[in-house]
Amino acid sequence: MIPAAADGTVRLGGLALRDHWFDVPLDHAAPGGETIRIYAREVVAADKVDDDNLPWLVFLQGGPGGKSPRPASATGWIGRAVKDFRVLLLDQRGTGRSTPVTHRTILRRGTPEEQAEYLAHFRADSIVADAELVRRALLGDGQWSVLGQSFGGYCALTYLSFAPGGLAGVYLTGGLAPIDASAEDVYELTYERVRQKNEAFHAAFPEDRARLEAIADHLRADEVRLPDGSPLSVRRLQALGLAFGARSGVPPIHYLLEEAFIDGPDGPELSDTFLHGVQEQLSLSRAPLFAVVHELCYAQGKATRWAAHRMRPDEFDPDASPLLFTGEMIYPWMFDDDPVLRPFRDAAHLLAERSDWPMLYDREALGRNEVPVAAALYTEDMYVEATFSERTAHAIRGLRVWKTNAYEHDGLRETDYVLDRLIRMARGEL
Repeated sequence: MIPAAADGTVRLGGLALRDHWFDVPLDHAAPGGETIRIYAREVVAADKVDDDNLPWLVFLQGGPGGKSPRPASATGWIGRAVKDFRVLLLDQRGTGRSTPVTHRTILRRGTPEEQAEYLAHFRADSIVADAELVRRALLGDGQWSVLGQSFGGYCALTYLSFAPGGLAGVYLTGGLAPIDASAEDVYELTYERVRQKNEAFHAAFPEDRARLEAIADHLRADEVRLPDGSPLSVRRLQALGLAFGARSGVPPIHYLLEEAFIDGPDGPELSDTFLHGVQEQLSLSRAPLFAVVHELCYAQGKATRWAAHRMRPDEFDPDASPLLFTGEMIYPWMFDDDPVLRPFRDAAHLLAERSDWPMLYDREALGRNEVPVAAALYTEDMYVEATFSERTAHAIRGLRVWKTNAYEHDGLRETDYVLDRLIRMARGEL
């Protein structure tokens, strides 16, 4: 290990890392009110640490509620990015080292109404306003580029809508948001995509159909609890399908089902390996904001009212046969079953009924866009429906889109080729 420099710079795996902290308003419409802290990590190639001419690239992580990556070496997409940029890994408000939102901290916010008012400030519009304050603090009037993965891409389109003057370029990976669609529109198509992912899973692992049904029958007959004491029901079992949107997420579900049962004194029982694995897959202890803010990503002047729950087809019912996994859906019962989400329950119900949400995108501004934009559109994406992404691509002036089924939603993490191609597209080299 190389000792940290006097200015706090840490050298690690060919990278130089430096911490940045910023105080920003909780409510950007009331800049004189409460403030929260935002953390960001500057990442630069170790041999370019003194290059003041390097352009900046800010990374907006997926989620919502996910913290930025913690790099260990100049590999993957970060390794590609630092060839051309000084990268800023922003922990979006409420995540990572930024002022956290957890099942403990939310209880300090008072009544459910006060909690809901606080949580309403954790959408893309607030994240973009934070980013603009950070940009001005670091660059003054200078511009930077944005790389938005998944929900980070949604934020990037909000950025492009309302603060394009700060942007030199935008790269989107699985993040072409449904700018005009309601939550109901989104889930109507998303359930069909999830059904297709179920078919693909069982085609790849045909023996898992019987295993899944046996586990469901066991859960219907016996009370089963996960290691944290929370109930494992069939509907929670179905939620393991959240992993199906990433290529790397599918095999672990198969391996869990393989090792589900062991022989007990009174017959087959669920193994500790299975129960601990399921808890690890289902728990949102590291990102409770994912559940709280998820449907609010689609809220523009209209209440979401638990759209995923209301739009669920009968074939996804926990008592349906064959049993289907669900996908990236948040259901109201999750706030009862998951101990980490329970403190958010009343506030989440209030947010689901709230209708005075400001717009997250400006279609006219996107239609006038002059910022270079390149996007990877994954045609079989389970999380961001390609039908809506194509419509959005057509709505953004000058956007160059790369449509591919070679990757799932985690393509950016899988290979540095995705970012490399987008950079070359934005430069006009492809």
